[in-house]
Amino acid sequence: MSRLIVLNGPPGCGKSTLAQMWVTRHPRALNLDIDQVRSLLGDWKADPYQAGLLARELAKAMARTHLVGGHDVVVAQYLGRLDFIEQLEAVAQEADAGFTQIVLLAGKDESIRRFELRTERAVEIAHVEAAEMVRPAGGRAELAAMYDRLEGVIAARPDAIIVQTRSGEVQQAYDDVASLLR
Repeated sequence: MSRLIVLNGPPGCGKSTLAQMWVTRHPRALNLDIDQVRSLLGDWKADPYQAGLLARELAKAMARTHLVGGHDVVVAQYLGRLDFIEQLEAVAQEADAGFTQIVLLAGKDESIRRFELRTERAVEIAHVEAAEMVRPAGGRAELAAMYDRLEGVIAARPDAIIVQTRSGEVQQAYDDVASLLR
């Protein structure tokens, strides 16, 4: 049975890295990066919110198609509200696929520190763009608010699986996630 795996967590916690590790080890699994889909839309930076909504609609269609074809889909995305998580779960149900939500988590201060460190060293365009979006929204204060919203999502989704992550221990985080998905 195919499955839709949501890797949620604060920015900079390793969601994208773990998603890529998963698909590398699982042939034909799809790493469905919403930010990459959004970046395919013309002039998305003029209205990133609207572009994000369009990217999510496209991503749901892509996920449905891939799941129906019998393949896993991994969505690695910070999701601080319930609506998209619930929509993804509905897509999995429609496709008769499994659904798992995993939240990668460190403490709030550690999460903010990781994002800032990633921003300082940013070479990937997605990391640069994330910093460009967080800075005008309030920087550290916005990151703290995002973390708080994520805690609200966790409280509202008791089936979400929490995986505590530690800086620099990527393989351990992957092993923890992989053991949950066996």
